[in-house]
Amino acid sequence: APAPVTAVFAGLLTKVGVYAIIRTETLLFPGGQVATLLMVVAGLTMVVGILGAVAQSDLKRLLSFTLVSHIGYMIFGVALSSVAGLSGAIFYVVHHITIQTTLFLVAGLVEERAGSTDLRRIGGLARIAPMLGVLFFVPAMNLAGIPPFSGFLGKLGLLQAGVAAGGTLPAVLVAAGTLTSLLTLYAASRVWNIAFWREPRLATATPPARLPRLMVGATTALVALGVLFTLLAGPLFQVTADAATDLRERTPYVRAVLPRDVP
Repeated sequence: APAPVTAVFAGLLTKVGVYAIIRTETLLFPGGQVATLLMVVAGLTMVVGILGAVAQSDLKRLLSFTLVSHIGYMIFGVALSSVAGLSGAIFYVVHHITIQTTLFLVAGLVEERAGSTDLRRIGGLARIAPMLGVLFFVPAMNLAGIPPFSGFLGKLGLLQAGVAAGGTLPAVLVAAGTLTSLLTLYAASRVWNIAFWREPRLATATPPARLPRLMVGATTALVALGVLFTLLAGPLFQVTADAATDLRERTPYVRAVLPRDVP
């Protein structure tokens, strides 16, 4: 599929599963009945996913593993079975859709410009295509959770909810989340150092191809939207807190979905 289509599907459709887990947990297993299982899954998803990302030498594969890894943050928030945890998970869903889609679009632009996303074959993109460097750097730091970006605020909300929950397993998940964030920063920094900062390689030394204007415009708009989430984090967290409260109220949803003659 074309890079823009792939990016949108990767960033958006992976969250359908998270929504299904949220609905299932709040409707069928309220009160943390499956909390232990979800926390184990969340921890393994975060750590194994980010270790897979660190091991990659292709930008698209690296981003795919970070996508998997950061789903763990959302599952962690759901597993906490609290308004704060669920609110943080919803905020992180919105943040991650935007940032991950942006990074996949950037990967598509890198492939258009350099002819490859293999980190062993490209380099010097910050010098050759400085705009492309900016389009990668901002969302990459956002994904890694560098202050004051929305990625930092979303992770902070989830980790605070984990600390407030108390107990051994939430504490382990808080540690796993912190480790995952640090390794995400390492993976993003590695891509920057290799693909953008080092001397140009043969794949990037050729005369620049004309990048698709629509794709550049869409990527730029998403980078700006990711930054806007930072500025609007306060109101957004209020909206997600209201949504989390409503999700934990099972009766209105059941009455709206089931036939009226069902008790």
